[in-house]
Amino acid sequence: MEIVVISITFLVLMAIGVPIGTSLGIAAIVTIFQFDLGIGMLGVNFSSGIASFPLLAIPFFVLAGVILDKAGLAATIAHFFELLVGKAVGGLAMVAVLTCMFWGALSGSGPATTAAVGLILLAPMIKHGYDKHFAGATIANSSDLSIIIPPSIAFIIYGNITRVSVSALFVAGIIPGLLTGAGTVLVAYFISKRRGYRGLAKRGNLKEILISLKESIWAILSPVIILGGIYAGIFTPTEAAVVAVFYSLFVAVFIYRSVSWQDLVKILVDASVTSSVIMFIVVFAGIFTWAASVIGIIDLAANFIVRISPNAVVMIILVNLLLLALGMILDAISISYLIMPILIPVLTAFGIDPLWYGVIFISALAIGQATPPVGVNLFTAANLIKGDIDSLAKQAIPFVVMDAFVLLILSLFPWLSLYLPIKAGLYTP
Repeated sequence: MEIVVISITFLVLMAIGVPIGTSLGIAAIVTIFQFDLGIGMLGVNFSSGIASFPLLAIPFFVLAGVILDKAGLAATIAHFFELLVGKAVGGLAMVAVLTCMFWGALSGSGPATTAAVGLILLAPMIKHGYDKHFAGATIANSSDLSIIIPPSIAFIIYGNITRVSVSALFVAGIIPGLLTGAGTVLVAYFISKRRGYRGLAKRGNLKEILISLKESIWAILSPVIILGGIYAGIFTPTEAAVVAVFYSLFVAVFIYRSVSWQDLVKILVDASVTSSVIMFIVVFAGIFTWAASVIGIIDLAANFIVRISPNAVVMIILVNLLLLALGMILDAISISYLIMPILIPVLTAFGIDPLWYGVIFISALAIGQATPPVGVNLFTAANLIKGDIDSLAKQAIPFVVMDAFVLLILSLFPWLSLYLPIKAGLYTP
């Protein structure tokens, strides 16, 4: 009966348009109160849900991303890539992909990357003859990489749930992120070639490229410092997030001088709002997970998955399909808290490495950011181009297919995810 109540309450709230975080929290609280599961545990779960040292990295990385965004670093990065590849067929489309890849490593957020890069590149792409829906879809799907290429908020959440090293997860995401990015570049190139989307009038000469590199070097150094410090064991991901904030402030205020001390108030407000939304979902999803565990949903679901097939690869592919479906209607953080508690015993039963699966899991969730009806990246891009979501989604299909193909490759070859963290000494299988 408890399972029926929590499930129906959650689905009804979602159906009437209540935000996902609120739906999870209310469904859990109603069930806990109705069946006297221990109302006093709400306070304990609320506190323990966010009282985690690794989770401290989230607000700091968010703040660093907002500072760099306000400093206008995305424009300098985009200009650098324009000089490198802008003249090629589909040059601006490839510039968009490369800029999203790099900016995603600074923001860690798909919608933030879509907005930052879209404001810079959508207008030039449309001016040069690109279909506006294709331009929007290119940027929306490229921004998926924000939660695969480290530092990634999604990896922090996964590590907090599964107790897998966030440092190892960050490093494990590098090769898969580059593979996904390369696939996205190929799709953008071939579509542009077929449609006759030309590049810019000329390629930058060596002098122009070096000048642009000098202007963007501070932005380029940001992920190098963060990941290099983690890779070398100098600091943890949480400490790296704090370093990122101070580095971002230094660059924005003293190097580019594009952010005044008065601007910092608005920056802090924006970062606080974004962080609060994330932590709100984390808290209520955590309470929902606890309630689901107490009433036995997690055990039932885990046993069901284990019985579907004795083959680990088949299980992973089936769960990937489930994640792709869930990604169409839920955000990545909510899916993590709903699904990972169920999958943890399943991974143990099949002997699947949790670090490897973490990369697969987050890669699957990344695809959901650009699939309707709740693809947050698509909606952000649609607002920027003043277009309709259906046309944007049709243009996104080739990118989604390529992302799914890369996901399959990652699911079949564990070493693509495990090589770097093992080589760095951050993980022992």
